[in-house]
Amino acid sequence: MSGTYLGMPAFPKAAAESTQDASLRGNLRHATHTIRDKRAKAVAELDDWAQLRDAGAAIKNRTLRHLDHYLEQVEAAVTAAGGHVHWAADADEANHLVTELVRMTGESEVVKVKSMATQEIGLNQALEGAGIHAYETDLAELIVQLGDDLPSHLLVPAIHRNRTEIRDIFRREMKHWGRTAPADLTDDPRALAEAARLHLREKFLRAKVGISGANFVVAETGTLVVVESEGNGRMCLTLPETLISVVGIEKLVPTWQDLEVFLQTLPRSSTAERMNPYTSTWTGTTDDDGPQSFHLVLLDNGRTDTLADEVGRQALRCIRCSACLNVCPVYERAGGHAYGSAYPGPIGAILTPQLRGTATELDASLPYASSLCGACYEVCPVAIDIPEVLVHLRERVVQGGAVTIRGERRTLKPAKGHAAERAAMRAARWALDRPAVLGAGQRLAARTRRLHPKRLPGPGRAWTDTRDIPAVPAESFRDWWHRTRPEGDPK
Repeated sequence: MSGTYLGMPAFPKAAAESTQDASLRGNLRHATHTIRDKRAKAVAELDDWAQLRDAGAAIKNRTLRHLDHYLEQVEAAVTAAGGHVHWAADADEANHLVTELVRMTGESEVVKVKSMATQEIGLNQALEGAGIHAYETDLAELIVQLGDDLPSHLLVPAIHRNRTEIRDIFRREMKHWGRTAPADLTDDPRALAEAARLHLREKFLRAKVGISGANFVVAETGTLVVVESEGNGRMCLTLPETLISVVGIEKLVPTWQDLEVFLQTLPRSSTAERMNPYTSTWTGTTDDDGPQSFHLVLLDNGRTDTLADEVGRQALRCIRCSACLNVCPVYERAGGHAYGSAYPGPIGAILTPQLRGTATELDASLPYASSLCGACYEVCPVAIDIPEVLVHLRERVVQGGAVTIRGERRTLKPAKGHAAERAAMRAARWALDRPAVLGAGQRLAARTRRLHPKRLPGPGRAWTDTRDIPAVPAESFRDWWHRTRPEGDPK
């Protein structure tokens, strides 16, 4: 496994391989069930959870409607507080900006707080190409980095690894990155955490540059917020002389009062905690306290194009809690790597095709990486209707149509391989628009039901490989209604 998602196969092929890995499925099943059970108990403690959920969605919607205003407000506030604001239209521009900012310091090493935005743009690989070593300091991210692996979960990137595998990675790889793991290291979680702590402490004390993301940015003051559970974030945000934060433009909230809502919903939905052990906030720079140089890189990378989609834009409400992954039956069996993106699971299935488009086979397959069971919507703390967006994106893949790409309206052509689906949908639309034709078809299907095959031929074979064709009833509901109800009887 390399450190990039480029060139990965489409979801069906990747999932077909990952579901054959019994160890992976066992690790995922244990971890996701444990997390979601704890989350359910934490959420049940709040009588007003539904109201908090609605409030979070409303705040995010208001922010997205007036995003231009809040972005300008953030820029002014950060600048007034002694920070510097940079704008990045895409991944290449963001990587170039960060690389140049690090080069300006004269340093060749950086420590990093766990950041989905930097994973999205492939920052570590860009820095490595420039001769700059980026050290991940979150325990799970460290495991992934040492194992030359890829994250497979939003909250627990190494969820696909068990502790024995982690011990072996530490023993084998730590010596190549810094302090060597103890020779007698066991797979006891406390021993593994202590080995990581000693290994990382050297990095924290030596690093002059830190790189972070942010969970939230408060527009009224230009304050960035990082919530985490290990304390590594606090070390990265306070010890280096220079701090560079790469943040998606959707992470804004208007006021501190708005932040209060998310500091209640995010911990419970992610780690099942009432509040995070570490909540770090910083506003620009302060003399003799923390980094003396602060740079905020505001990242677009497809977000304004997503905002232009009236249905799909709700994906930008996501606060990266990972609750949807922990309840998704598809993710539990396929794992995160099958999604070929920094954003796995249900949220990745709707966010990635909007940020990257649906031109590749992989991205066009992601809206189909779901059973549409709706469990993801039920647990989402900002009420993103993921099934609705999945169906919306499936229509885009099959039918094509108007989309916004880099601010310009374009017309997409239908994706290849969906001709049979398009024909079936057009036939269904034609029949549903004609009640007489629909009724005749239902009666014909009922009369020939004993002749129906148990498996579909051609493209339909894949569908019936894993499920039965629904049995056709002897009589349609409409015919039954007319037969059993006298004319004019409303009962």
